[in-house]
Amino acid sequence: MSSSRVRLVYLLGGVAVLVAFVLLPYGLPRDVVCVLGGLVTVIVMGCSTVRRGGATALPWTLLMLGQLAMTAGDALWVYFTYVAGTDPFPSAADGFYLAEYPIVAAALFTLVRRRRSPVDREARLDGAIVVIGLALPYWVLASPGLGGYDSVLTEVIALGYPVGDVLLLAGLAGMLTMTGARTPALRMIVAALGCLLAGDVVFVLVEDPSGLALPIDVLPYLLSYLLWGLAALHPSAADPLRAGAEPITSLTSRRLMGLTAVVLLAPGTLIVQLALGLEPDSWAVAVASAALFTLVVARMVSMLRRLEEQARQLDEIARTDTLTGLPNRRTLDAQIVRDCERTALRAVPLTLALIDLDRFKHFNDTHGHQAGDELLAGAATAWSLRLGGEDMLARYGGEEFVLLMPGRDLEDAEHLLAALRAATPQRQTFSAGLALWDGREPPLALLRRADTALYAAKESGRDRAVRAAPPSGARPDRALA
Repeated sequence: MSSSRVRLVYLLGGVAVLVAFVLLPYGLPRDVVCVLGGLVTVIVMGCSTVRRGGATALPWTLLMLGQLAMTAGDALWVYFTYVAGTDPFPSAADGFYLAEYPIVAAALFTLVRRRRSPVDREARLDGAIVVIGLALPYWVLASPGLGGYDSVLTEVIALGYPVGDVLLLAGLAGMLTMTGARTPALRMIVAALGCLLAGDVVFVLVEDPSGLALPIDVLPYLLSYLLWGLAALHPSAADPLRAGAEPITSLTSRRLMGLTAVVLLAPGTLIVQLALGLEPDSWAVAVASAALFTLVVARMVSMLRRLEEQARQLDEIARTDTLTGLPNRRTLDAQIVRDCERTALRAVPLTLALIDLDRFKHFNDTHGHQAGDELLAGAATAWSLRLGGEDMLARYGGEEFVLLMPGRDLEDAEHLLAALRAATPQRQTFSAGLALWDGREPPLALLRRADTALYAAKESGRDRAVRAAPPSGARPDRALA
């Protein structure tokens, strides 16, 4: 039987169980149906996990064990209620119910840890905001039912349920704050967790479920059973948190709206209590509000630091040639101006060389553009290793480079160019035009003189460096592109 047919059979069977549960009267038959539904889900989850295997076998095994604990608790609840004739709370059933929470939470955290980066601080902050924001209204709803028990053990057991729900909220928040593909399996896992949490809230609020027209106290749990099984059977269960193209830390409009709504739950809870004339949970609201405020500030600080880092990276990209890693034309223009000012103040020479790889077009046509790119990058690396502390090599465009040499005269610059020529990779050569700044001419004029000298070097047979004439004797030069 194909996997899609298996899912269809399971879905139809689950719907039939839900219908039977709703139609049956309150009592043993209805509770037995609930236990059987949970048992079938455990079997389906176990079989699909064994068949699928892979890296997600551990979290799915934990999810199956959590469902098994829930089903065992249901079975013991039925036994104590209808066979032993005793109050099922507190009892051994609570031990299995409470065991489900850490097991399922461990499964969720295992799934998230497989996908999340160790430095993903912003997603963790978002998750913490969601947990605290949702935990507050849940606490307000659940806390009235925590008092009045006759033993400390019963109080501890009763307190364990809201604590377990907070654990599940943390796992749910971790999954929701992961940015990536929203697979069908992930959506069903989230829906199953939502049903489980809703069932806990309804169970606390409903004192006598026998008088309800619909079994809303147990129906959310049955829905979660169905969703767990469907999630386990879906092909995307092999990787529910499949990575997407969008960065994890991206603050999308949807995420921003969600975080805003969660943060507003704290004042909203207080407003609702005051509007209904209820005694406000002042301490809970105050503590949650302070925690949310701190987390929001931390999120803003983290986002600002990331923006600063991105701005730094963009500035680096704007100033650097992508292929060679050298400063680009924009950086060169600014550096020439700075070097002219500095050498004038220090009264030292400034020499500029315009370098052009010989017969580069022929090399490209013969060996291909990729080989040409490798030659440019290799030459840039080899030449950079032989420069002095103040020298700067920049890519001027195409196969042309500019070498700024503050503190070097023409003779010293020629020695450096000879060293660069010897280091040129793949037995290639270059021609260069040298120009010594006269202390007055603008940077563009200095570049033009070097370009004129480069033209002369090319005309003289290439593989050589030619000195430019002083500014007063410079002849017309070719246009610079």
